[in-house]
Amino acid sequence: MMSATKTHPPSAIPWFPRCTADLDSHSVAVLQFGEELESDYVGANDPEYRRRRNEIAKIASMYRTGQTIPYIEYNDNERATWKALFCRMKGMHEDYACTEYQDAFKVLEEEGLFTADDVPQLEDVSNFLRSRSGFSLRPVTGLLTSRDFMNSLAFRVFYCTQYIRHHSNVFFTPEPDVCHELLGHAPMFADPDFAQLAQEIGLASLGASDEDIVKLGNIFWYTIEFGLCKESGKGIRAYGAGLLSSYTELENAFSDRSEKRPFDPLDAATLEHSIVDINTTYYVAESFACATNQLSDYVQQHNNRDFKLAYDAKTGTVNVVDKQEI
Repeated sequence: MMSATKTHPPSAIPWFPRCTADLDSHSVAVLQFGEELESDYVGANDPEYRRRRNEIAKIASMYRTGQTIPYIEYNDNERATWKALFCRMKGMHEDYACTEYQDAFKVLEEEGLFTADDVPQLEDVSNFLRSRSGFSLRPVTGLLTSRDFMNSLAFRVFYCTQYIRHHSNVFFTPEPDVCHELLGHAPMFADPDFAQLAQEIGLASLGASDEDIVKLGNIFWYTIEFGLCKESGKGIRAYGAGLLSSYTELENAFSDRSEKRPFDPLDAATLEHSIVDINTTYYVAESFACATNQLSDYVQQHNNRDFKLAYDAKTGTVNVVDKQEI
């Protein structure tokens, strides 16, 4: 028995990005202060911080697919914020970060991409990741909707902010900033298994219903952002970016104050989360490869799409197909 592929009628499916160039429309549709963050969020009421943040965001807004990511000249205050967090988190990573993270972090340091004295540039780190796992970084001006953000992962593209958190609270931020993107996400995207897990979430989000987007957003939160994993001889280690870039969150995850559950996509999909509060529950994966297999099974069994997708790694495009046994 052989499998033949039939193209699905275009009119029967909703619009979603089919190639990286389609992501250009996403990068300008960002959420502003107050739409998902509390009104008293640190930095929201600091005029100088808002001015500087808007200045950097404007630079990011000009980026289009295929261009060199704009270089940001960070000021002394921003570099001091980066250095304080870099030094604090590097010390904690030795005890709490998974091996894959530590290995990639070491290479980033050896190649001069990660240093305590200056904020890394997205273009340099993006080139590094592309050579390791095929993932690349793309600048964005702020928070995206869950749908737009996850859609990019299908193409192995990760949206990154370039502004930095407010200096008054170096060790925790409820929204992404360049410290979170680089100290938290970047090293993990160098790992092929982790990259595959992220892409599985992205592919599942393309053309998904609003209900499924909420569920996938929860899964993303409890894996890519705040995931824990088992490691032979070392017990539980962190692989989620929200843990690896936040002293407060990492300390909480390994304390008795939080609940640790075995990773189950079906359970994680329905567990709500808050972007402004410390987590109370974390999921522990047996391994990245195991988590990816579990997620693939979840998508096949619980995604409500009536069509299937195929990713073409050579062209970086997604095609809608309907496979039938003949």
